[in-house]
Amino acid sequence: MRSPINPQAPGYSPVGLAEKEELVLRPLLAHDTQPSPGQRLKRKLSILLASGAVSLAVLFAFNILACNGTLFGIKPRPSELASPTPLQARDDQRSSGEEDCPCKPTSTVPDYFNTSPGPWIGKTATGKAPFMAQTRTFDHAATYVPNAPLQTQVPIQGWHPGNLSIFGMMGFLTPYTPSTGFGVDEWPLPDGAEIIWLQMVSRHGSRYPTGGSNVESFGARLANATGKFNATGELEFLNNWKYQMGTEILVPRGRQELFDSGVLHAYMYSSLYDPNTKIIARTTTQDRMLRSAENFLAGMFGLEWPNNVTLEVIIEGSNLNNSLAGYMNCPNEREDGLGSAARDIWVGHYLQNATERFSKLVTGYNWTLDDTYAAQTLCAYDTVASGYSRFCSLFTYEEWIGFGYSHDLQFYGNNAFGSETGRAIGIGFQQEVLARLQNHTIPYSETQVNVTLDNNTVTFPLNQSLYLDFSHDTNIVSILAAFGLTQFEEDLPADKYPGEHNFTVSHMTPFGARLDIEIIKTPKPLKADRSGYEDEGEETKYVHFVLNQRTVPLGWSHPECDAERVDGWCEFETFLKVQEKMPGLARYKEVCFADGGSP
Repeated sequence: MRSPINPQAPGYSPVGLAEKEELVLRPLLAHDTQPSPGQRLKRKLSILLASGAVSLAVLFAFNILACNGTLFGIKPRPSELASPTPLQARDDQRSSGEEDCPCKPTSTVPDYFNTSPGPWIGKTATGKAPFMAQTRTFDHAATYVPNAPLQTQVPIQGWHPGNLSIFGMMGFLTPYTPSTGFGVDEWPLPDGAEIIWLQMVSRHGSRYPTGGSNVESFGARLANATGKFNATGELEFLNNWKYQMGTEILVPRGRQELFDSGVLHAYMYSSLYDPNTKIIARTTTQDRMLRSAENFLAGMFGLEWPNNVTLEVIIEGSNLNNSLAGYMNCPNEREDGLGSAARDIWVGHYLQNATERFSKLVTGYNWTLDDTYAAQTLCAYDTVASGYSRFCSLFTYEEWIGFGYSHDLQFYGNNAFGSETGRAIGIGFQQEVLARLQNHTIPYSETQVNVTLDNNTVTFPLNQSLYLDFSHDTNIVSILAAFGLTQFEEDLPADKYPGEHNFTVSHMTPFGARLDIEIIKTPKPLKADRSGYEDEGEETKYVHFVLNQRTVPLGWSHPECDAERVDGWCEFETFLKVQEKMPGLARYKEVCFADGGSP
């Protein structure tokens, strides 16, 4: 039996609190030996250094194991690793003990729901901050029209009261405005009818120019001529002008366009949203696409929209499947320049006089047709970026008509029926809409559908009555072609303006454009002349296409839908039957990958 401690025994002394802590590191000594203070300090330092070295070694080994899954080439057995859930992203497959790992991702959200897409965000340079209160000019003696928020009341030679504003004829650079119509009147729902389903696809809002655009090149040419260049007359302001645009991201007007669109859709379709659910909306990784979606959702649901919507962000990159950017996986589309060639021919016609006019006002610089077209394009970009542009009044009203038509030629030949790949670019989205309408996922597709996402009801849900997607102007034009809307198929000459025509880009895909596909249920079949319901018949569903707040008459393109219908609707089953043949007309694999085109 161990002897009891005797406080009076030799070598024993009471131990204070500080010394108790010190004993943890003190080596075991015989009761009748006591270390000197120097020896005690030496031993403490040795033990501290040894403990520190062991700690560092353990930490180093832990980090190797946590980050690489191996330690000195030895991997843990699969049974020792926690199995991730099916929807966990690769970067999220870590245990709770690895919270401090330096390689741990900053987000536990799967890639396709991550709204900070990183390398896929595209170019994002911002431009000079606007200062319109100081930079704008106007005739103080004329009737004053306040800007709201852009100043679009500018003097245009040849414009008369009753003419369309030039800001409604700028092609794909047109600030959002409702379409003037597509040939039929708008009709309210008859008594007893109800909208039961909506698919929206929206373009992003007004933005800065894309990298390498003609306006950026124009600014560089003038900058290189500094010291030699001199302009007079209406071009005199160019002597002190500098190109200070950003690149591709939304401008304030663009944010407003999408926010306002969200507010409009809240008024139009909020009853289709079940407040007890959280829906999926889709966009792409480009910054302007992501921010457009966020501004729309804020407008529709409020700043707390993440409580209502999970935003699915699909990578937009070359050779990647993405129906919202269908051209990315159609290599031959990038080589198809028939529309661009037609545009260039037309520009040489309608801007010949303007080029001669401006050349006389410039010395020390060879002013070309490209400069004239870039200056006209700058009116549109400068206005949405800065609120006002001095480039706008340089051109006549007739030249603005020509400007809008130049984009009609470009889009028709590159992205619509004038291009062999036009239908193919939009066919993936067409297939997704039909899948949603027929309540099934897409396990296989010979289009640019992302099957990984579309064969999963988490990322491609089927139980929503409200679907919200965000895309690009060229893609939306191709979507219209993929649905077979041949009312937009027509001959557009490159050497003369044909007058009013159906394929007018300003009306189809301005900034913030939106296509709303409604499904409407009626208690009985509705008469084509809208005089009332048929006397007999059962509950009927109809499809209604609304592009920029105006009806696109489906019967004009598909006779099976009844061209005599004054409301432009198409009976639901008939619409599905008509759409079955669209993939065959698009010929995606053939036109996108033939003759050398490859992913």
